[in-house]
Amino acid sequence: MTNKNILAQARALALPSREASLNREASVSQFWNSNRDLLEEAWVEWEIENKDNILIPDETLLDPRLQKAIKDAWENPEKESAVADLWEEIIPGVYVAQFFNPERLADFRNYLEAVVNSQIPKRAPYGIQLNRYGIMLDPRSEGYLAAPNFQAFYNDIMDRYMRPIARLLLCTYGYDNQTFGFSIQYNPDKDKDLHAHTDASAATLNINMNLPDEAFTGSQVDFYDKTTGKTVQTTFEAGKAIIHRGDVAHATHPIISGQRSNLVVWLYGDRMQIPRGGASSYGSVDNSASNVVTSENISARERWSVPKSPKDTFAPF
Repeated sequence: MTNKNILAQARALALPSREASLNREASVSQFWNSNRDLLEEAWVEWEIENKDNILIPDETLLDPRLQKAIKDAWENPEKESAVADLWEEIIPGVYVAQFFNPERLADFRNYLEAVVNSQIPKRAPYGIQLNRYGIMLDPRSEGYLAAPNFQAFYNDIMDRYMRPIARLLLCTYGYDNQTFGFSIQYNPDKDKDLHAHTDASAATLNINMNLPDEAFTGSQVDFYDKTTGKTVQTTFEAGKAIIHRGDVAHATHPIISGQRSNLVVWLYGDRMQIPRGGASSYGSVDNSASNVVTSENISARERWSVPKSPKDTFAPF
């Protein structure tokens, strides 16, 4: 089959209806699974077809201070405090920092726009509710964004950035072998809010993709502080990220004007295991030593490491 035939065949597929997706009809999974190989090949050919006019995403898109602190910590984990210093704690278990470089967001947004316009079928994230404009990012998901250059960038974000940051700030060691991700967009006319919920994750990293001049009103995010019983409200800014424990309850207010676009990525353990009972339970069982491994008794070098266990196929939605 020629390159053009692969792309044409993928683009000619008829997507399952919104109703079928919301109802979790068996035909929906059957569609994505039976066409998985074709769609993965189509994304490869899409990159080849556009190799001269689309971005190859990499970590140079990220905030320069974060890049340097992460690079230094991987070279010498004892320097990890410089990473922690970039994150402001809003409430226990919730932190904010600049993640993307605002000056490079337009480049990445143009890339994502090209993905949307590729005409290759993509599965929207229908979890708590269907988000019409989002895309699944992780290979464990049906209809995911399988472009090889994007996947290399995605894995870099998860392995080099999110996991050690979550271990450092949120004590997720032992519950972060597996990854999950999707994009989401809020609009005043549809998909405008998200009710109070917790995530099926050990840690969630929620990154705003709005350009500096791309204003919106509303869409504040409330986080519930268990220690005080109070709700703390925050608003996303261009390229800023919030990282939080999955068990921290949060909700999104209705967006009033403009759009808000975010990338959302999760970490959790094998077979979707997450800690139970709050921060004190964040750790893993070391069967050989018959004790609990927590953030208090692992080394900095262990935090700055990539799990050796393979990826599984369990997905939250």
